[in-house]
Amino acid sequence: MRLRDKIICFVCIVLAVGLFIGAGIQLDSINRQRQDMNLIIDTPENLPPSLAFATIATGAFRGLIVDILWMRADKLKEEGQFFDARQLAEWITILQPRFASVWEFHAWNMAYNISVAIPETQPDQRWQWVRNGYELLRDEAIDKYKLKNITLFRELGRIFQHKIGGVSDDAHKYYKLQLALSLEPLLGPVDNQYFDALAEAPLTWQEITKDPNMASLIEALKAASKAFSDENEFVSNYLSLRQNSQRFDPAAGKAIDEFRGTEVLKKFDIFAKAWQLRKVWKLDPVIMQEINRSYGPIDFSDPNTHLPLDWRHPDSHAIYWAIKGLKILAEEEDREIDATETNADRIVFHSLQDLFRNGTIFIYESQLPASSQDSPEQPQERIYKEVFLRPDLRMFEPYNTSVLTTLKKYKDDGDEGRYVSLQNGHRNMLKNAVFSFYQAGHKDHAQKILNQLQKLYPLPEFKVPLVVFARRRLFEELESIGINDAKEQITLLLRESYYLYAIRDDDASFNSEKMAEEIWNYYKVKHDDPEFRINLPELKLLRYFGLIDFLNDQQYPPYLRQNLLGRIRIEKPELFKQLEVEAEKIRKQSEQAK
Repeated sequence: MRLRDKIICFVCIVLAVGLFIGAGIQLDSINRQRQDMNLIIDTPENLPPSLAFATIATGAFRGLIVDILWMRADKLKEEGQFFDARQLAEWITILQPRFASVWEFHAWNMAYNISVAIPETQPDQRWQWVRNGYELLRDEAIDKYKLKNITLFRELGRIFQHKIGGVSDDAHKYYKLQLALSLEPLLGPVDNQYFDALAEAPLTWQEITKDPNMASLIEALKAASKAFSDENEFVSNYLSLRQNSQRFDPAAGKAIDEFRGTEVLKKFDIFAKAWQLRKVWKLDPVIMQEINRSYGPIDFSDPNTHLPLDWRHPDSHAIYWAIKGLKILAEEEDREIDATETNADRIVFHSLQDLFRNGTIFIYESQLPASSQDSPEQPQERIYKEVFLRPDLRMFEPYNTSVLTTLKKYKDDGDEGRYVSLQNGHRNMLKNAVFSFYQAGHKDHAQKILNQLQKLYPLPEFKVPLVVFARRRLFEELESIGINDAKEQITLLLRESYYLYAIRDDDASFNSEKMAEEIWNYYKVKHDDPEFRINLPELKLLRYFGLIDFLNDQQYPPYLRQNLLGRIRIEKPELFKQLEVEAEKIRKQSEQAK
């Protein structure tokens, strides 16, 4: 090798060493900047083992590997190999845990694409994929990896609000039923005091076992059954025992009986349910309590009091996750309102609207005839359950207050486009609310909302008497009637007919009921759905729902409801008998839930 070549090699080596030393000197500064820009989601000692291994093993080739896996996952999905596609999606999220779009895409893919690829005759399998979608965001991205990107919270809220709460999926009734049944043992119809107790419940197992009285109950259950030997499974097994003691050793049921009616059992019940909410559903009772106080339905007897939301309803969960995302945004300094924040606000508004129109949950049980596969000597009794949603007029004030507050935020920010867009949604909701209260017989409340509509949006179409506005609104609704509009109108008209019947205005009562029947027939002819995705319940069942709504409406004085029951008992004994049967079903369901 010539001297010139040796000199060039030497200079290159010296230069390379110098560059390596310079890069090493800059490393600490670069790491500090990454920390300041929140590009590090965990300290090395707290990294999940799978992520730590993937980070070290793949090195600089991680991006290329992810691209290959992503293409493979998409191909597997198209080929119908869903479980393999899900496994690849998990690997991709492990390799790219910091990018919200990765989590968002795969959650959406499972909840929306893969779920509907399964035949509608297998709703349980569809539901499993919808759960896979929201659990990927909730349990992995948000809870495990502690990602604080608002798009994840918004997408999680959207799955609850649109996929489960909407009607676009053929199996949407099954989704709603499964969610309601899963949460009913924890959050069935409850009051504010119950949520206060949940919020104050001990956070850790160590804290509950410090109480000697609690320790005695825990030791009694451990001695009674091996199912309670594992502390990690203790709470879930305890809740299962309280719901169905036949699944456990009889000694466990006897141990519970020894504490029945005591403060010890009541306190442990609250702890177990709060624990289950935090660990399984990732719901913080403290935040749930705050949401109840801000967005819960008002008590008509005391409009300043908010009652708890029905947390069996998917829209309540949509509100929770959207609010959590907005809380994270509020912690940022020098932030500007962008489309992501607006979409999160819209999740809250749309969910509150849905709760106004479909916020009352009723789980209807009926007995199915014995199957041909059953033994003739021992036919199996089958109970069929179906969930029905009905309007909840108490949700108007929480919606209205929330929107007016947020409109002020956008007006002060100077974002005219988003401000006008939200105004349009608010105006349409006010129009619907006027009509809904009018149909329910609460004309004073309807007039109050119409006055607000005229003041905020002074358009000529609103400057008319209430009765004229309601008539026009009815014709508008019939022109483009949908499943939610039809259910809302029919139920409210039937409730109005019962009110008129209670005050002995029989002609008006008949007319209101007749109009409800005409709308039912009109919708059935126009939207006959052989797949039963957007079919209305039977008119007989809607009549019963309208009656229940009237009897539960605290805006009507008690004597009116008593008058109605008295007239029905004497003049419509068949309807009264049906009411007694349904009331007994509700009583049994309430006892089972407790």
